[in-house]
Amino acid sequence: MIKFVLMVNQQGQTRLSKYYEPVELSKRVALEAVAVRCCLSRGKHQCSFVEYKDFKLVYRQYAALYVVVGVTDSENELSIYELIQNFVEVLDKYFSRVSELDIMFNLESVHIILDEMIQNGHIVETNKSRILAPLIAIDKMADG
Repeated sequence: MIKFVLMVNQQGQTRLSKYYEPVELSKRVALEAVAVRCCLSRGKHQCSFVEYKDFKLVYRQYAALYVVVGVTDSENELSIYELIQNFVEVLDKYFSRVSELDIMFNLESVHIILDEMIQNGHIVETNKSRILAPLIAIDKMADG
């Protein structure tokens, strides 16, 4: 099961966080700091799976952004690694080459994409067209 999804920049600033299990706000800050530090400190040629306390971190770097996913020990790391790849491809398709600024200024759209892919900590959709369908409908309504 997926516990949380984070997007951070190379300076360690969180740009997106989504939790699928309740975590107190004070503990979130500490958890994010440790998880981000753990992933940012690793070299490019090191494995993208890290065991931390009672869960695993699966992360992937795209340009200046890191996507970090915390999962239970029973979750398949490679499937989560592919989920991260799919998530970034969907973002690229929607934003036409996604950047950190796209994430910052369109946070609602990014959350909609994430909610279409993951619900209650489980992967429910991977088809890019189906994931983007609600956003495309919202954009059409907004354009009127």
